[in-house]
Amino acid sequence: MSNTDLHNLGVAQLAALLRGKQVSAVEAAQHFLTRARAHQHLGAYLAIDEDVTLAQARAQDAGIAAGAAAPLAGVPIAHKDIFVTRDFPTTAASRILAGYRSPFDATVVARLTQAGCVTLGKLSCDEFAMGASNENAAIAPVGHDAAQPVRNPWNTEHVPGGSSGGSAAAVAARLVPAATGTDTGGSIRQPASFCGITGIKPTYGRASRYGMIAFASSLDQAGPMARSAEDCALLLSQICGPDPERDSTSLDRPAEDFTARLNDSLDGLRIGVPTEFFGEGLAGDVRAAVDAALKEYEKLGARLVPIHLPRTELSVPVYYILAPAEASSNLSRFDGVRYGHRATQYTDLLDMYKKTRSQGFGDEVKRRIMIGTYVLSEGYYDAYYLQAQKIRRMIADDFQAAFRQCDLIAGPVAPTTAWRLGSQTDPVTNYLADIYTLPASLAGLPGMSVPAGFGAGGMPVGLQLIGNYFDEARLLNAAHRLQQATDFHLRAPEGI
Repeated sequence: MSNTDLHNLGVAQLAALLRGKQVSAVEAAQHFLTRARAHQHLGAYLAIDEDVTLAQARAQDAGIAAGAAAPLAGVPIAHKDIFVTRDFPTTAASRILAGYRSPFDATVVARLTQAGCVTLGKLSCDEFAMGASNENAAIAPVGHDAAQPVRNPWNTEHVPGGSSGGSAAAVAARLVPAATGTDTGGSIRQPASFCGITGIKPTYGRASRYGMIAFASSLDQAGPMARSAEDCALLLSQICGPDPERDSTSLDRPAEDFTARLNDSLDGLRIGVPTEFFGEGLAGDVRAAVDAALKEYEKLGARLVPIHLPRTELSVPVYYILAPAEASSNLSRFDGVRYGHRATQYTDLLDMYKKTRSQGFGDEVKRRIMIGTYVLSEGYYDAYYLQAQKIRRMIADDFQAAFRQCDLIAGPVAPTTAWRLGSQTDPVTNYLADIYTLPASLAGLPGMSVPAGFGAGGMPVGLQLIGNYFDEARLLNAAHRLQQATDFHLRAPEGI
């Protein structure tokens, strides 16, 4: 294969070529760096360092030549700028961390580096992962002088989704074979759906949160984003595993080879279809694509089972009480004292705090800090935060009741396809776009988005699959079998 076609390969295919010495890690890295430069208009990358990338690639070539290749030796990857990295700046797309350099790598980054991946750079996201459109980044992308939103490669006038929009856009535009993302309320699944790629959020605690800048600690989870379920399975196998010395929320569950069950039969698989996911508010084009995917599963031997998740609508108010509450606490560390931005003019310590945070945080981050501080304040804690925690438990119980009737749950990822840039100025409208992804996040369940077709204007539609705790292998198998029967995950945006 010509090196000019490397970007059309997935992780599994590229890894095989690299191991077979049909292409070098340096050649692969240079190819994708060239593509990143050629598509700077998408605003996907916040940081690139060619010297660092090529040094990593040369090290992987040396390992391959010596017969000591790691599992993913030489495969290029890029990281959402919410993971700290030693060799690249880490900003969480926020002015308050502009220019910050971490003295260590996040566990997810370190494990993928150990597996042989070569880092191309850091990818844009909504500031501190707070957003559903990637319009909230406050750091200028590579090749630009000012901050701007990431653009969806299927239509650059539309959003890529958020908060992992840079990751989704980069994978969809073939700027990188795979990328890391984080999912707090749908931030892997929704942008994967909007950009026509595959993304998975594992069970909460499966992947270490060490070195992942915290938004809402009881919800945040790392996961891979790639073109196919097979590629996600390869990456997730490296990412997952206990990290007890660094992350107290990391589960004592051994690493697993998620590729082992990719070709299992779907005969007799019970797929639950929640009535609440197909009501008023779901766009007709999204429903048509999801229905077609469900019919494909029936052809593959699965059986559709109607189920109920009765508290689906409550997931939005519950999430937007709990997540901001945790954010208000987590973001208190950004005060100008220890690292990051500090106001240049102030009268005393309190004035420095106020000016630093006012200058450093964007509007959406400020909004969520204020909401969180309010619901945690005396007189409101019991009425809001405590009640939300109780309903969160009920939402988790609803899922367990559903899983007594089915093996997996399927439905839409989002009510619509990607909307136009700047068209959703009302924050509440943005929040409501998460209604189908929030329940699984609140319950800590694994969930993923799988390309399921296209809606109005040729914009991608994703099918959401939700599994029970630790059932990632079954999820990935179901996604892989669908992708063997369809080609939506292979299609690329025009001009890419």
